[in-house]
Amino acid sequence: MLEQLLIFTRGGLILWTCKEIGNALKGSPIDTLIRSCLLEERSGLASFNYDAPGAAYTLKWTFHNELGLVFVAVYQRILHLLYVDDLLSMVKREFAEIYDPKRTVYREFDATFKQLKMEAEARAEELKKSKPVSKPVSNGKRQGHGQKGGYDGGNKNRSEGGLANDGGDGDGEGEGHKGHKMENGYANGNHVGVKDSKVTTVVKGKENASSNNGAFDVNKLQKLRSKGGKKTDTVDNKVSKEDTKKKITKKNRVWDDKPPPTKLDFTPTVDANGNGNDNVHDVAEVHGESMMDIEEVVSSDSESEDDEEVGKETKLDAKKKGWFSSMFQSIAGKANLEKADLEPALKALKDRLMTKNVAEEIAEKLCESVSASLEGKKLASFTRVSSTVQAAMEEALVRILTPRRSIDILRDVHAAKEQNKPYVVVFVGVNGVGKSTNLAKVAYWLLQHKVSVMMAACDTFRSGAVEQLRTHARRLQIPIFEKGYEKDPAIVAKEAIQEAARNGSDVVLVDTAGRMQDNEPLMRALSKLVNLNNPDLVLFVGEALVGNDAVDQLSKFNQKLADLSTSPSPRLIDGILLTKFDTIDDKVGAALSMVYVSGAPVMFVGCGQSYTDLKKLNVKSIVKTLLA
Repeated sequence: MLEQLLIFTRGGLILWTCKEIGNALKGSPIDTLIRSCLLEERSGLASFNYDAPGAAYTLKWTFHNELGLVFVAVYQRILHLLYVDDLLSMVKREFAEIYDPKRTVYREFDATFKQLKMEAEARAEELKKSKPVSKPVSNGKRQGHGQKGGYDGGNKNRSEGGLANDGGDGDGEGEGHKGHKMENGYANGNHVGVKDSKVTTVVKGKENASSNNGAFDVNKLQKLRSKGGKKTDTVDNKVSKEDTKKKITKKNRVWDDKPPPTKLDFTPTVDANGNGNDNVHDVAEVHGESMMDIEEVVSSDSESEDDEEVGKETKLDAKKKGWFSSMFQSIAGKANLEKADLEPALKALKDRLMTKNVAEEIAEKLCESVSASLEGKKLASFTRVSSTVQAAMEEALVRILTPRRSIDILRDVHAAKEQNKPYVVVFVGVNGVGKSTNLAKVAYWLLQHKVSVMMAACDTFRSGAVEQLRTHARRLQIPIFEKGYEKDPAIVAKEAIQEAARNGSDVVLVDTAGRMQDNEPLMRALSKLVNLNNPDLVLFVGEALVGNDAVDQLSKFNQKLADLSTSPSPRLIDGILLTKFDTIDDKVGAALSMVYVSGAPVMFVGCGQSYTDLKKLNVKSIVKTLLA
């Protein structure tokens, strides 16, 4: 049974809802659909599942892009209603005929909907009855071929009197190949030696000589290859002798008392008691200002690039349709955009996004969402399909990369300080992405804003992790809480937070061990750390170099944190820190893939190896690079 059918505008005004449905929906499935699907450019999906206490719903929807209307149907997931798609298309067609932007009430549509629902249900029943029921094929006979025996080595043993295999199974092994030695060391019949390489295909006792007519003579090919091989061998020998003569051996380094060519790092240090020596200066004077507080200016020269794309599309259309029809369409405009009109431009955009390191799955979903938002819209005069699609994609990318909620760390730190408790940030991620290094960068940025910071060395697994964090703490002149190795990181983090509360530290930065998303014991330990300490911010540290793996990493981290949590409302990833951003040139697609999968914003971008090389994500710059 259909639970709900709703018609509303893109602005959120409800125009009509089904009156005959008496049961109220449990939870808020339509609000969740709008918030987590339609606004996140996931409208290209076929359906959306919503789980509520005591109910599980499936939602399907369609758009009327020209009128700006949304049609949503809700039904119980267990029912698998087959007529919903057909009903939505009929409701969209009939409601578009009576729609008036000035009206807000459509009571006369109730009778029309009842008739449409009856027609859709009757059509679905007829479709069920008209489907032919396929009979299972008996094992004894398959398409007139006899068969004996079962499976041996992954190939079927056919009878000796059967037909030869004319490219039947994938390995190309037919009846005539019986007894042929296979790659896995097994034979599909009688045991033969490796030397038995000549096998002939026999059909009813006669050689199938006709199949070899016009075939390539292997003996001649081998003779030609042997003749040519002698000549190439002599040439290769000459080249190899010349290479050995020109080969330069590596010179040994001479160690002497001369000073090194590079300048040594005379960074201020502190002794074991925490007292600085005579060479200690202010940390900010030594390292400089963090890039987080520097506004990045993006030049807007995308118009010329758009014009070039439009020109290319114009030439392609002119070749396919003719110059006159193409020019007339650009002047007069097209009645309604169809899926076939959008496919060439969307395919080009998908390929472009994938070359910029966007995961293939994400690029495909984005193109489907843009197609759903443009289908049925009227193309304006003097505009091209390519420019319309590019503008829609640009709006979608800006909407995805712009944070849904504002996360101001400095404001939250001061709010926690007023409550006399430290602000806790936990850094998580896979191995080798730079969690400890970028934790030190965040600490340096906080120090510049007069915030007292304490580090917590909760990576008790990797050898040298505590020493690495201790070095950063000494260079930045901030305290560090450590308990050594082979300790429970959740308990270490808890004690660190208690120590920070006693000492009056404003922020605790918790370093954790790197772990792969499939490592169950380490993911369980991370879930315990997050649930026990309830940090204010969980930052996922990921490389900007990854492509498709970014989707797998983030989705599984979130899934494990949710599955292994004992709380009814588990803590998930709140933000993303992208590292090694200075090594990717224009391959910035990892930022889009990570934000699309998790819904968490990119809060920091690591772009170098010094403490100042940490900056904010410039959304306009990323979108411009992705579409360039």
